[in-house]
Amino acid sequence: MDQEFEQVEAKHFVVSDLTYVKVQNRWHYICVLVDLFNREIIGHSADQNKEAALISRAFATVQGDLRQIQWFHTDRGSQFKNQKMDKLLGTIQISRSLSMKGCPYDNAVAKATYKIMKTEFVHQMNFQSLHHLELELDDYVNWFNKHRIHGTLGYMTPIQYHLEALKKVV
Repeated sequence: MDQEFEQVEAKHFVVSDLTYVKVQNRWHYICVLVDLFNREIIGHSADQNKEAALISRAFATVQGDLRQIQWFHTDRGSQFKNQKMDKLLGTIQISRSLSMKGCPYDNAVAKATYKIMKTEFVHQMNFQSLHHLELELDDYVNWFNKHRIHGTLGYMTPIQYHLEALKKVV
């Protein structure tokens, strides 16, 4: 990926990672898919297990044509680098990009998104169940995309940024 964090096309380059969340004293996991174009969370999921199914469910929440996604970048975690993910990405015809070994900066946008999520969302909540986590995650993603401004986007929300970019094309 060579740390090319600025993209000019929506859904062209998507990054992801996982983070952990306490739910009733048990670890659960969140996966988000972040569009590098406008930092929008375009897909998300939560589960008790951190495996390929968690990432597949995040892809299932993406609105629109998944074939718009040309590149999917992650770290080298086993939940991302396995036969199930190879099959999913191959079916949709998405190319994979993996961080270089020992170089977390390659996935800095995903890591920064989780840092924000932990501060604004995860640490503010006391999740009672997986269902509760999923409901709250849906609300947070909606707020993040439609109401939270981002300095990298000229202090616009991800949705505003996308709409402004569309105006320039027309």
